[in-house]
Amino acid sequence: MIRSIETHSRRCLLFNSGLILYGDALLWQRSLLTERINHPGLDDVLILLEHPPVYTWGQGSNPEFFKDLDRNKFDVHRVERGGEVTYHCPGQLVGYPILNLQYYCKDLHWYLRQLEEVLIRVLAVYGLTGDRLPGFTGVWVEGRKVAAIGIKVSRWITMHGFALNVCPDMTGFKQIIPCGIADKPVASLAEWIPGITCEEVRLHIAASFAKVFNVELVDTKGD
Repeated sequence: MIRSIETHSRRCLLFNSGLILYGDALLWQRSLLTERINHPGLDDVLILLEHPPVYTWGQGSNPEFFKDLDRNKFDVHRVERGGEVTYHCPGQLVGYPILNLQYYCKDLHWYLRQLEEVLIRVLAVYGLTGDRLPGFTGVWVEGRKVAAIGIKVSRWITMHGFALNVCPDMTGFKQIIPCGIADKPVASLAEWIPGITCEEVRLHIAASFAKVFNVELVDTKGD
């Protein structure tokens, strides 16, 4: 069961950004994280964006999950988040919450379940049932993974986040074993909802995030 947040609503700055290089977004997150470590009272942040094609792998990832990917031909980043290798590209909506969990709940499992809940509620808007699988992190629809989650927390301040496959070109996933799970395929929402766009899904993610985390989203109108 997802526990509700009992505290008063915190302000959370919403950055609805466009297509941003992964390296630039990573530097942005690290800067926001450092600012909040030094000044814990700063507003929280939610960044929603898309990336050009890029592969990322987390701490302790298994290189075998890259299959035959030539890392000299593709943009590949090894980063400090948890989780295995994943793929980002246009049509996949990525969310990077920079939250101070000291104002919410100092429990990483709680935080991961909250992120899943945000996405499950978004799927419900479209009449889709989002599932959790025991022992895994992410969201599935009819046995296919539509959302990946990988986080990093420093002094209870979060970075990295979630990636929801809305309407991407899925061929890039064939170069890897997504999230290191060989027997569970990945999918996009477009397979159930033809014509769906990231622009409309952004609105639902923002609304769901505000409810699940009990925050007051303040739209910054871009970065």
